[in-house]
This record gives sequence, structure tokens and C-alpha cells, in this order.
Amino acid sequence: MLEFFVRAIVVVACVLTSQFAFAEELLVGLAEADITPPVGFPMAGYYHERLADGQRDPLQAKAVVLRQGNVSAAFVVADLTGVARDLYKQVVQQASAATGISEQHIVLSATHSHTAPDYSGQLYSHLKKAADDRDANSYSQKLIDGCVSALVTANSAAQPASIVAGRGQQKVPVAFNRRFVMKDGSVKTWQSYTSSDVLRAAGPIDPEVGLLAFKSADGEKTVGVVSNFALHLDTVGGTQWSGDYPYYIEQSLRKRFGEKMTSVFGLGCCGDINHSNPNAKERNKTDFIGNAIADTINAALPDLKPVKETRLQVRSTTVNLPMPEVTQHELSRAEELIPIARAGGKVAFFDLVSAYKAVVQDQLQNKTPRTDCETLLSWGLSHEWRGIGKTLPVDVTTITIGRDVAIVFLPGEVFVELGLAIKQASPYSTTMIFELSNCVETMYIPTRAAYAGGSYEVTNSAVEPGSGEMLVEAALTLLRESASAE
Repeated sequence: MLEFFVRAIVVVACVLTSQFAFAEELLVGLAEADITPPVGFPMAGYYHERLADGQRDPLQAKAVVLRQGNVSAAFVVADLTGVARDLYKQVVQQASAATGISEQHIVLSATHSHTAPDYSGQLYSHLKKAADDRDANSYSQKLIDGCVSALVTANSAAQPASIVAGRGQQKVPVAFNRRFVMKDGSVKTWQSYTSSDVLRAAGPIDPEVGLLAFKSADGEKTVGVVSNFALHLDTVGGTQWSGDYPYYIEQSLRKRFGEKMTSVFGLGCCGDINHSNPNAKERNKTDFIGNAIADTINAALPDLKPVKETRLQVRSTTVNLPMPEVTQHELSRAEELIPIARAGGKVAFFDLVSAYKAVVQDQLQNKTPRTDCETLLSWGLSHEWRGIGKTLPVDVTTITIGRDVAIVFLPGEVFVELGLAIKQASPYSTTMIFELSNCVETMYIPTRAAYAGGSYEVTNSAVEPGSGEMLVEAALTLLRESASAE
């Protein structure tokens, strides 16, 4: 097993499952591990190959463990574009065995950095080998071990603390809905108001920055901050590893609270949100965005409210999201287009997106895929879900603390309207939603109305219309069950 730089920080919280242990003290542990790949490893985020030639800032896996008596819950947020189901299963199985935390109570989320590794192809090949034959020095093994190490260290470091929670409002404009209604009634992604064909944004943004801060037991020292905001992490570009704007949030908080504090950023529902201001020629830079959000966090922290009742509950359910049928024509087209694109030939962007999606879905739906998917794909391959059938059995998990705080974990890239619907109906005053949890194979999850409008996100969705609304219903059911539990 590789050596990792893992730093654990003591913090707090209170946990429960579907059972309650009121007499037990509430404990929280925080830890982080470096998961930065080597130079030369492929980068994720786009439809062409990029090889990393340096590091702008480190990639991290950050773990939070909440424990009360014999009941525990944990989540890891990793600087990755997405969480392959294969990665999730490896991490939760090994972490559960090492800590005793139930697999159903461990969540693995991604920040969606587009300057993170394209690891899933190597991971698929790595896991294809017998355990004794796997390369212990491969990046795939480092990634698995890093996430597990962070969880194990956080679990060992769990100690009492006090909790404050609340939210800030992001008033400096850094997030914008990236879908637009055109004059002809169509909807298009990535437009600008410089075009006379653009009428208006097709949807809202979510300006709320959700906050949960852990302090020492006496309340004197802030040792960890969990923040949550809905804005795509695609603000850096280039070919250097970077955690994107959350890195600047971390640096700002550490300047205030010390280098030993842990900053955990969870990505909100932002499938249709990015940082491109349609009224401006130039996009905001990464440091500007991160520092602007950090300013909002720093301004809000003094006004956060103590969480006095710290009963913690953990609930999880499986939602079977239907996938559309993949036709032989779509697969034949994919077999034609993908090699052309890989060879540097010109292929229309939406056609290439559709081609990759067809091959991914074919191997998800059929144990014997109709294409040579292992040759055509560098991402999207899955051992866990190969041949799963016509639906994807995704997880929705909620962690609640008393009657004040809820964290909802959803799969895929979820449209902001769906996240807002959960927040508006949530019985918890502070409700944070982390997308891209436990799987990325759904790809985008638009609203039912957005499917009618079409464009990029709909083209790149692996699930049927109505899937997003199914997730909202599942999340609210879990939250209401927690809120009404005696």
C-alpha cells in the first residue's frame, strides 16, 4: 500500500442511524489525504485527451466521520470530476471493514474539478485483475487507499466538539444559469446576451452558501468548516492538477483559523450552472470566485447558530432511475465516430457526446455489450453495474443533526431547480445538498421540463425524464421521516 500524507483534525458532531442513542456523546473526526496523480496522467473533464504537465495545487480526499455510541456515519469529498461506481464500492467496502461503519452509512462525493484525473479506465483495468496481481503502485490504488485512509484516520480522530450551522448569501455574482431560451423557442447551453437570438436565462441560480462549522468542545476554536455552493468546478482550465475554486476557500479559512483546520466543500446542485457571465466578455478567474465565496463564508460564520439538540440520524434509500433504450443505429454511429475523434478528426460535439453515451449505456444495460466498449471507452466502464439492466439503482442518503441541520447526498449532476425544490420543502433550517455522490454513471439529471428543451445536458443524460423528480421525492421522504422521528 502506498504511503499517504494524511492529517487528522479533531472535531465534532452527533450521529444516529434509524436508531437513537441519546445518552451517548456526539463525536466528529476530520481528516484528509493527498490523491494528486503523477505528471503525465490523463486529465478528465473534456472530450479530448489532456495529459497533466504539472500541479497548480494538490488534490485531496477529505473525510468527515460522525459517531455516537455504536452508530456512525461518514462521508468523503474528493477532488475528482466524478465518482465511478467501482471506486465507490472499493472505498466503502474497505473503509467499512477497517472502521466498522456500515457501508450504507458511508458516502463518497466528488467536487467535479475539471483539472482532476481521468481515472476510471485505469481503475477498470486495475480491478479486472485478481487482487494479488494488481499494481500496488498504480494511481488507481493510490486513489482507493487515499480515500480509505482519510476515513480511517477521521474515525480514529473523532472527539467531542460543538456545532454551529446556518447559511450565507452569495451577493458577488459568480454563478450563472448556463441554459438560455432563444427567440425561436428553443433552449441552448453556453450562450451570451451579445447574441440577438437570446431572450433570457432558462432557469435560476441558488445563491445560498450552506455552512456547518465544528468547534472545540469549549467552543473556542474552529477546527473544521463544511461549505456547500452550487457552481460548476470548471474555472481553471489548462493541464495542471487543481482542486479549482474550493482551494481558495480553504486557504482563506486557514488564514483565519490556522493551518490545522479542515475545509470541506460539497458541490451543490449545479448541472445547469457555471461561472460564465452572459453579460461579460471575460469570465471570472478561479481565485476571484474562490475568494468571493470565502468572503461570504467568513462574513456569515459569526452569525451561525449553535446546534443545541445534536441527535443524529442517517437514512438511505435506493431509487431505480430508468434509462432510455439504446438503438443499434446509435451504437453503429458511435463505432464510426469515436475512432475518428481519437485520431484527431473533426466530429460535431453533440454527435460525439451522444456516441460516448450510447456505448456507456450499452455496457450498463447488457452483460454482453453490442460494442467493443473496452476499446471505445476511456471512461464510463463499470464492473459493478455492467449489465445492471434498464434502471440504475442509485443511492439517496440523508444525515440530519437534531432539528436544525440536514445534508442530502444525490447522484449525478443535478439541475439547480431540483436542489431548490428540496431546500424549499425541507423541514430543516439548514439543508445542504451534495451532488455527484456514490456514482457518476447517471451523467446529467435535468428537470422534466428541461428534457423538452433539449441541448447539451439533456443530450448527456443517461436517465429518462422524471428521474430528477424521483430523487426530490426520495430525499424529502427521508428528511420528513427524520424530522418526525421521536
